[in-house]
Amino acid sequence: MATFALWSLPLATLICMWVAWSDLARMKIPNKAVLALLAVFVVVGLLTLPLEVYLWRYAHFAIILAIGFLMTITGLVGAGDAKFAAAMAPFVAVIDGTFVAAIFAVTTIVAFILHRLARISPLRKLAPNWESWERTRDFPMGLPLAVTLIVYLARTAFL
Repeated sequence: MATFALWSLPLATLICMWVAWSDLARMKIPNKAVLALLAVFVVVGLLTLPLEVYLWRYAHFAIILAIGFLMTITGLVGAGDAKFAAAMAPFVAVIDGTFVAAIFAVTTIVAFILHRLARISPLRKLAPNWESWERTRDFPMGLPLAVTLIVYLARTAFL
C-alpha cells in the first residue's frame, strides 16, 4: 500500500491543490478535477495494488458517491464536495477509514478557523476576489477534503 500511496501522492497533490484553490476562489470543484483524481486511481492503482484490492476499492467509490448523493439532495453538502469525496474514497484502505475521518475532522476545524481569520485580516488582499470570502453561510469544503487526502497519502507513503 505504501507504493500505491507514494506513486499517487505527487499527482493527487497537484489535483488537490487545484480543487482547494477552485473551491476557495469560485466555491466550485471542477468535474475535470474529480475525473482527474479518479484517473490517477485507475492507473496507479492498477499498477501498484493487488488486483483484488484494486477492484474492491471501486466499492469505496460507489458507497461514498451514494452517501454523498443523499447528503447533496438533503442540502448537507455541495455536489462537488460529494463527487470529490467519492473520487478520494478508492485511495483509502477500509482499515484506515476511522483515521481518515479523524484527519478530516481536524483539517475541517483548522481550515474553517484559518479561512475565517484570513477573511477579516489583511491576508484577504492577496486574493480579494475569492467568492468564499463573500459567502458567509458557506464554507469551501474542498480545502479540508484536499488536505485530508494529501496528509493520508503522505502518511501512508512515508510511515
